[in-house]
Amino acid sequence: MFTLDARLQQDSLVLGDLPLCRLLLSKDANYPWFILVPRRAEVSELFELEEADQQQLWAESTALAEALKDAFAADKMNIATLGNVVSQLHMHVIVRRHGDAAWPAPVWGKVPAIDYAPEQVEGIRQQMRALLGDSFKEA
Repeated sequence: MFTLDARLQQDSLVLGDLPLCRLLLSKDANYPWFILVPRRAEVSELFELEEADQQQLWAESTALAEALKDAFAADKMNIATLGNVVSQLHMHVIVRRHGDAAWPAPVWGKVPAIDYAPEQVEGIRQQMRALLGDSFKEA
């Protein structure tokens, strides 16, 4: 049974679900920072997913990154699975812009996080609904 890692619950907000992944928003308004978590139990590595799920994760990551690049005027999209702190498989999809709070360094721990206002989160959720269409379902 799928359960979201406690650290991901603490550090992010649930936006909704795609066919495979739960879509999260990092609690850091310095960057449009999204996280995809495959809704599969006890998976920590990409290669542990069934082949069809690997392909679906790549499709969802690509579709999300493409939508975010245009919607948020990205100069670069950072897409990564690290898992050094949170072992549950998750894919970071981060919009980067020249001059953002950490540019050109990695975003982790560079500057203090800024909280989103509730209306900002709802606006982003509506934006995801519009960008991702029928594949996006509110959780």
